[in-house]
Amino acid sequence: GSFENFKNEFINAALTRFGSGWAWLCTDDNDRLFVSSTPNQDNPLMDVVDQRGVPVLGIDVWEHAYYLNYQNRRAEYVNAFMNLINWQEVTKRFNEANEGAMKA
Repeated sequence: GSFENFKNEFINAALTRFGSGWAWLCTDDNDRLFVSSTPNQDNPLMDVVDQRGVPVLGIDVWEHAYYLNYQNRRAEYVNAFMNLINWQEVTKRFNEANEGAMKA
């Protein structure tokens, strides 16, 4: 898919996570990217999630992550986050994950 599709899917995952949790961009054991969201402290490396993967990007959507600057305006926080992503670092993490992190 396109970058715009990814962006929309990632933002949607962050905005629709009810209560506390995270949105993730992950790579699976077939080196494919996917977006997921998890409640509370769960993450894509745990056995309790629907789809396991190695996170290469994550956003904390617990209220404590944004309340001081954004109060209850989670969408504003998520959009600001999207403008701050270091894509070189995300690419590095993707490449490192694909060196066998899920194949062990």
